[in-house]
Amino acid sequence: MSNIRIGMIGYKFMGKAHSNAYRALPMFFPNVKRPQMSVICGRDAAGLEQARAQFGWESAETDWRKLVEREDIDVVDINAPSDAHKEIAIAAAKAGKHIFCEKPLALNLADSVEMLNEAEKAGVKHMVGFNYRFAPAVQLAKKLIEEGRIGQIYHFRGFFLQDWIVDPSFPLVWRLQKEIAGSGSHGDLGAHVIDMARFLVGEFNEVIGMSETFVKERPLPTAMTGLSAKGDKDAPKGSVTVDDATLFLARFANGALGSIEATRFAPGHRCTNSFEINGSKGSIKFDFERVNELEVYFSDDAADVQGFRRVLATDAAHAYSENWWPAGHTIGYEHTFTHEMVEFMNAIAEDRQPIPNFVDGVECQAVLEAVDKSIEERRWVSISELR
Repeated sequence: MSNIRIGMIGYKFMGKAHSNAYRALPMFFPNVKRPQMSVICGRDAAGLEQARAQFGWESAETDWRKLVEREDIDVVDINAPSDAHKEIAIAAAKAGKHIFCEKPLALNLADSVEMLNEAEKAGVKHMVGFNYRFAPAVQLAKKLIEEGRIGQIYHFRGFFLQDWIVDPSFPLVWRLQKEIAGSGSHGDLGAHVIDMARFLVGEFNEVIGMSETFVKERPLPTAMTGLSAKGDKDAPKGSVTVDDATLFLARFANGALGSIEATRFAPGHRCTNSFEINGSKGSIKFDFERVNELEVYFSDDAADVQGFRRVLATDAAHAYSENWWPAGHTIGYEHTFTHEMVEFMNAIAEDRQPIPNFVDGVECQAVLEAVDKSIEERRWVSISELR
């Protein structure tokens, strides 16, 4: 195939991010297979048509089942709410379509395993949207660890902090309803930190956690888009059925210790997705709000210049950076999606599975559910118990 024909289900926050990534590929990565933005899908015909025209899609469907069955589609891109992932992905696999699915992969571990099994049975390519892996600074962290430059890993501490629902009058959006989202800050934010830990440190062995829902009821919304919503503070209220904050400790299979925190109740933190890793030869620190930077400390530096150094990961020596701007000209959030689509398009062209794929989605879900089990039973839970 000369172009890879995309059918995308979802057109709001993630739909815009994915559309932007597809449009950027031909300009900045001309040697990558070209994604053809064939069809976009959503339930609201008026909103869908506006998105189709704005984002640059060729056609639209209001029924995802029709999209999946279309013969002019090679890839099904799923960025609808989490409760729709399983049914769409399985139908896409059975139709022989390659699949890109946003995280979390499914509402629970059993569903994510079923999605993986169906994708493997169909022999299609499958990828899960852990976009933060694809920041050049994070790719540098991976390189330093793989090369042994910070030695044996002792600690991973990571946190994803936001503050967009601190106001108790903020409406009851779908992300606060377990039957749609699967979980709250734990599955939405914590999943990214778990994946980052697996990517950089390795597999989890056991976990123990705690969680809290600080605001139990919220006004019903009149409209919602992405992370924003409208509603009357005096409107009827519905129950919040997910966690507002979850924290847990972990032991990794390689002996490292970890601590992970995810909350939407951290005033002043718009999107603080951060980690620090300590090893026998040094340490690395990353904060997504300074996405172009990695802080690095090497123990073997001369005593008079020891300390964390700031590395600006924009030079051609860093992953993906040579395709963008001259050194020092920074990139942002949207570029992480472009980079993951580079991986997806290349994997299809090279007839291999992209990374991260549904296996990574399943492993992340296993950790999420082990934490939930530990909270419910107030004890350490081994990941192997979920198998």
